[in-house]
Amino acid sequence: MEPEGTTEGQATNMAQSAATKLSQMSERTKQLGNVIQDPERQKRIILVIVCTALLLDNMLYMVIVPIIPNYLEELQNAADRAASVVQHSNSTNSTIHTKGNFDLQIGFFFASKAILQLLVNPLSGTFIDRVGYDIPLFIGLSVMFLSTLTFSFAENYATLFLARSMQGLGSAFADTSGIALIADKFSEDAERSKALGIALAFISFGSLAAPPFGGVLYQFAGKRVPFLILALVCLIDGILCLVVLKPFSNRERENMPVGTPIYKLMIDPYIAVVAGALIICNIPLAFLEPTIANWMEETMHASEWEIGMTWFPAFFPHILGVFLTVKLAAKYPHLQWFYGAIGMVFIGASSCTVPACKNFGQLMMPLCGICFGIAFVDTALLPTLGFLVDVRHVSVYGSVYAIADISYCVAYALGPVAAGQIVHDLGFVQLNLGMGLANVLYAPALLLLKNVTQMKPSFSERNMLLEDGPTGLYDTIKMEQREKKRKGLCTTIDENGIETFAQRSLSEEESSGGEFA
Repeated sequence: MEPEGTTEGQATNMAQSAATKLSQMSERTKQLGNVIQDPERQKRIILVIVCTALLLDNMLYMVIVPIIPNYLEELQNAADRAASVVQHSNSTNSTIHTKGNFDLQIGFFFASKAILQLLVNPLSGTFIDRVGYDIPLFIGLSVMFLSTLTFSFAENYATLFLARSMQGLGSAFADTSGIALIADKFSEDAERSKALGIALAFISFGSLAAPPFGGVLYQFAGKRVPFLILALVCLIDGILCLVVLKPFSNRERENMPVGTPIYKLMIDPYIAVVAGALIICNIPLAFLEPTIANWMEETMHASEWEIGMTWFPAFFPHILGVFLTVKLAAKYPHLQWFYGAIGMVFIGASSCTVPACKNFGQLMMPLCGICFGIAFVDTALLPTLGFLVDVRHVSVYGSVYAIADISYCVAYALGPVAAGQIVHDLGFVQLNLGMGLANVLYAPALLLLKNVTQMKPSFSERNMLLEDGPTGLYDTIKMEQREKKRKGLCTTIDENGIETFAQRSLSEEESSGGEFA
């Protein structure tokens, strides 16, 4: 047996070792907290959180394209085999009727996400303006996580439809609050354009990479695996949101100004022009996605892999368009409207040339042109919406980016429902010519935005905060400081930490910014 002293010495060493490790862990936790709280690093982390949320939303939106129609067809065939006792004489009519119902179900299934998102966005925009950006972002991520899990375990049409609709609800909160959070954190025009450009790149990558991702995993690993992977990434993003943003303990916005109501923003002519451009420029993409596969099969006898890879090459010109627009906007910020107009002309010309393509290689050119033009329009006009709110309203961005999301949803809600009917009644050629003409004709409307960069705020946000008198400690301090400034006094802190007053020159008062533009 070991001596008692040796045992006690080992226990003491173990205790000291444990205490040292705990101290090191505590020190690392403090360092991590300091890193997270650093303003510049926090902005980058927030950008990562938002971009991941946008990537997930668009991957979930498009990952179902190669999975759900095939899966629903398998369910339908199983139901038909179970109902094989039906009389043989009615089999032909029932097959036609079932095929019609199946196509209708697929159309409404794909449109349900955009329709619900369209209905919820006016409410989510107002909610974001009232409570801030972090809580709605966390709510959106939570709903998207539940939606992805529901997709994974759903085994009938009703449950899949519920999951798709839940995704629309989550997107209405996560997408709008995420874009608004970027606009709020990146207040300078150049860095805002760059940050929104990065977010758009993630949106594009999610939309274009999701179909191959879903198709390969569905074929080799089954339906559940792609959705479980997305659910895991969504869970990690939600935890990161909780740790960094602290949505339920952050009360910074209690003394911030109340945002302009969404209905007032909708009737602003400048915002209306931007919203119209976002709708028109996204219609070709939204209307071609559900119709181009059948057209490719009928006209060029495209193979399955060609149909599956139709949109993937367009990712690269989209990234190029985002990069060019960000660089041009940094150098010539007063030409944002012109970049949007160029993008709409690109979209219009490319859309008109789609029906003339005879093979897969030729088709890549107009589709890349459409995505290149959309990158120009989105990257130029999304920062313009934030700038318009800054100079014409109150710098709270939930409602204005809810309007942008509504614009996207109008196009993507109409696409799966209306595009097939238009092709059936008028033809694929007429559909593309109409979409191209609409984009080219709308481009001159962006001339209304020509002088937007010369606008100045009509009433400073500081006055909006204090025009009703002090209502809390923050406002009271601000009011006192404002009164001292008016009397020509400014506060300084001496060596003993005591606040003193000093006379301030008139030029310094004027340089602090006028009350009115």
